Amino acid sequence: MDNQSLPANLSTLIMSLASSATVSMGLSPNPETEKTEVNKKMAEFNIDLLLTIKEKTKNNLTDEESKLLDTIVSQLQTNFVQI
Repeated sequence: MDNQSLPANLSTLIMSLASSATVSMGLSPNPETEKTEVNKKMAEFNIDLLLTIKEKTKNNLTDEESKLLDTIVSQLQTNFVQI
């Protein structure tokens, strides 16, 4: 994906961290190696970063951003406990 076409905004940051967490949980292949690998520490780190964003931006997000962040964090946490 051409990163020049992505807007530099909070939603893109959330999706980037979520993608990294997904790759780290082995749910999708690493885009550089095309291999599926599990790195629980990195997955947890990315989820923790998203939780930090959620905490630090509380009451300062649009409804769309808040819903996106809540949905992604919930799904990632559910996936994390299954690895």
